[in-house]
Amino acid sequence: MLTCYITDRTQFPGSEAARQERLLRTIAGACAAGVDYIQLREKDLDTRELEHLAVEALRIARYEGTSRLLINHRTDIAVAIGADGVHLTGHDVVPPDAREAATALSGGRFIVSVACHSYDEVRRAEASGADFALLAPIFQKPGTPSAALGLNALRDATRPSTAADTAQEKPRSRRGFPVFALGGVDESNMASCAAAGAAGVAGIRLFQQAQDLHNLVQRLRAI
Repeated sequence: MLTCYITDRTQFPGSEAARQERLLRTIAGACAAGVDYIQLREKDLDTRELEHLAVEALRIARYEGTSRLLINHRTDIAVAIGADGVHLTGHDVVPPDAREAATALSGGRFIVSVACHSYDEVRRAEASGADFALLAPIFQKPGTPSAALGLNALRDATRPSTAADTAQEKPRSRRGFPVFALGGVDESNMASCAAAGAAGVAGIRLFQQAQDLHNLVQRLRAI
């Protein structure tokens, strides 16, 4: 299975400087462990602070291994620092526009992932040319009001497209379109996500609070 670590420095104790330092160490550990994607998701930072943190995260990713750095929401910052791509929400620009802007400025490969919360949103992400989707929440998360979609919804979202799904425009076969399971994924249910068709798993606590991240990634690889 593929892996995507979503960052959240606010889960760390201490001052803002201490949190950022701890986050960068965690990113380094994730990269060294072989996590495929690091999604920098520090939404409360202003543009200058986020760009500074993103530059440091990208430096680490380049030094530590082959992890790809995606910037949450901010296509402009992703392009400006030369990140590997961007993660878009439903309120952001559409994937083709993000990729076109990035290609025009950098000329390189630019990855676009999309946040999805339903089968139809996965379908739209696929048809729009996104590289992969993060479908959430698969499982109920303590302290959050959002109802879990469940494994059946994940299974539906990862099944191949059919003629009935393509009334207007035929997308690529969903058989080749990666969908990551996100939301309440932990070591007790990650194998169930793979069995339901997920190409990978994404999460904050799953990776950020792992006692042995290298071992976790290796076990995910083996599923």
